[in-house]
Amino acid sequence: MATSRRAFLASTGLAALSTPALSQGAAARALRFIPHANLGAVDPVATSGYIVRNYGFMVYDTLFAVDTDFKVQPQMVESHETSADGRTWRFRLREGLRFHDNEPVRGVDAIASIKRWGARDTMGQTLMTVMDEMRATSDRDFEMRLKQPFPLMLDSLGKLSTQALFVVPERVGNSDPQVPNNETVGSGPFRFLRNEWVPGSLAAFEKFAGYVPRAEPSSGAAGGKRVLVDRVEWRIIPDASTSANALQTGEVDWYEQPSFDLLPVISRNRNVRIEITDPMGSLMMIRFNQLHPPFDNPAIRRAVLMATDQQAYLDAVVGNPRYSALCRSMYACGTPIGTDQGTGVMPGNLERGRAALREAGYNNEPVVILAAMDNPANSQMSQVTADLLRRMGMNVELVATDWSALLARRANRNPPDRGGWSIFHTSWVGLDVAGPALHLPLRAHGAPAWAGWPTDPEIESLRTQFIAATDPAEGQRIAMALQARAFESVPFVPLGTIIQPTAFRRNVQGIVNAPVPFFWGVSKS
Repeated sequence: MATSRRAFLASTGLAALSTPALSQGAAARALRFIPHANLGAVDPVATSGYIVRNYGFMVYDTLFAVDTDFKVQPQMVESHETSADGRTWRFRLREGLRFHDNEPVRGVDAIASIKRWGARDTMGQTLMTVMDEMRATSDRDFEMRLKQPFPLMLDSLGKLSTQALFVVPERVGNSDPQVPNNETVGSGPFRFLRNEWVPGSLAAFEKFAGYVPRAEPSSGAAGGKRVLVDRVEWRIIPDASTSANALQTGEVDWYEQPSFDLLPVISRNRNVRIEITDPMGSLMMIRFNQLHPPFDNPAIRRAVLMATDQQAYLDAVVGNPRYSALCRSMYACGTPIGTDQGTGVMPGNLERGRAALREAGYNNEPVVILAAMDNPANSQMSQVTADLLRRMGMNVELVATDWSALLARRANRNPPDRGGWSIFHTSWVGLDVAGPALHLPLRAHGAPAWAGWPTDPEIESLRTQFIAATDPAEGQRIAMALQARAFESVPFVPLGTIIQPTAFRRNVQGIVNAPVPFFWGVSKS
């Protein structure tokens, strides 16, 4: 694949991408971006997909936000206070907040948004277990009364990543959280141009003139979100070679996740910069469907874990040690609890995996692997796993699809032969999987859990203990015990760390270091 792409880029007969003609001034005011996947859905509560999260940060705003030092700061909230016993929280919204339909943002909107988010997000679900009552007390004020103190309140309301708490109109917040809502009215710095949305081709956003930024400078997801372009266009280009060529010829300005094998070619273009904006990287993983055979059997999951050779995945996906590292951990490596604790249970030994599979009683049940062919990393992970499982003796079907369709199908809880699935692959940014509290793939509370729906009361008990721990040393001990249990239960198989660079034209300024591509503060000269 790498050779053909490089040959493709070296050719000189390629026709330019078909794009509308823009005047020089209009082109400078429009930022053209290639996202890592197609935007096929627009409900950030209904899916944990990062593409929908990225859309969410453009269209919606958050009550609190994380700055570049990973500290939680007020965003839509002007002020807040907590009772002495830690059980009552009161919040006041900033003045002048408006939705894109020009309706004011009110306390009832915030309450409805929290309720809907709380039904699906891992921290939201935890918050709801201690919630006694929450209500709007005026147009700009709302409060929450808890059954017990919840020290992670602001960390939850200000989550940086999936699933962030985006404030939506009350009518959207009151809709069924288990059914995707297709309304796109937010109060964020960009307005989604729904009439121009062509899934699989284009998603367009324009600067929302009614947005009132905070007075502070922008810092990560926090501070004043000042938009410096009139329009942002997401160009959906599934082919990596075509995407790289579009960046090099100036047809687009920013390529979110260039394929690793194309980086040497792109780097030779003096008009393009390649930078690492998320040095913590992302943890790749195999995710099992635990509702149906064969992966409802933990012994079969452990057999796959035993046979998995992380280096094979890193070589296939990255092929460059500068951008990858072994990480036999359930947490992001490079953190105090992100260690190679799994070395003993992940020897990468095919013969031991085969033997364990036989002992587990595998009975030739079909294994359906969903592979997003428009995402090079996902495609390569899927192919390595398919080859591994076949060599172990499993009956494998590799279903080629795209990332948007994969997100839709992985929500299907039917057996694999009735439209369901057995395995999919993904990557989680390090911040999302750095510890037990926010770690969605480590939740094991059955039906409300992330796709795969594991049930493990011991994991859940340890997570609850971790959240309640007030001593850091005790918290670390609990986190390590949880990880040890996870290597027995195997909610997923970690495949190593990748550090994904981004690439953009040199006339683009203001791209910040963050695990999310933020578009405020970005300009073109």
